Amino acid sequence: MQQVIARVNNLDVVDLPKDLYIDPEALQIFLEMFEGPLDLLLYLIRKQNLDILSIPIANITDQYITYINAMQTINIDLAAEYLLMAATLLAIKSRMMLPPASKTEKDEEQSNLDPRNELIQKLLEYEKIKLASISLSEMPLLHRDYQWVNIELNTTFTILPKVCIEDLKNAWQRVLLQAITRNTEHNIERQELSVREYMTIILRKLSTHKTASFFSMFEEICSISHVVVNFVAILELTKEGLIQLEMSKSDIILVLT
Repeated sequence: MQQVIARVNNLDVVDLPKDLYIDPEALQIFLEMFEGPLDLLLYLIRKQNLDILSIPIANITDQYITYINAMQTINIDLAAEYLLMAATLLAIKSRMMLPPASKTEKDEEQSNLDPRNELIQKLLEYEKIKLASISLSEMPLLHRDYQWVNIELNTTFTILPKVCIEDLKNAWQRVLLQAITRNTEHNIERQELSVREYMTIILRKLSTHKTASFFSMFEEICSISHVVVNFVAILELTKEGLIQLEMSKSDIILVLT
């Protein structure tokens, strides 16, 4: 059965047209696709889905020689290793075509050895290395798939000065004065205010942004008693180390620790 080399208009083509022109550069590029004679030979075997362990040596040899002759016809310089492989294939083909001769028992053991064995082992080892190189080439490669990026981080931080007693006293007087100004009526009522409850409220406010203005903690508080308890809660949180007080221009910053 002749090998189908192409299919045109749903018809099998088994013979190349006699007037088919192949650009010499195309053959040159074809040859450059392979890394050596083993690569070309492996291509011929795999292209036809042949069993590498039982190579039809006559068929493969003819195909290999056809490629070599085509290259030489268009004066493409072939490496000596390609010609050596051609000679090896011809030698194996010749040995397999020779009829068995009467030999001694020792000679019979050697004659039973398949002349293709050495070539098959070389092809198997080469294919293993080729597949491993393909796997390695698919791994991310520096300068091909990614680039190193140098990022300079600004490690300088603005360290705010600690709050002194005088700053805290001035801030408290300002908050208290505002509370007194807002309250024009003074009703004396007994109230039970929890410092711990206010401490929890302050920590909840700081949980989002980690920092807050001292004066913003008193914006929604109108009662003087609530202002006092809220201030005491800030002092307790500072004492317990749950927050820090830092000075920033004309304000005091509460920082969640």
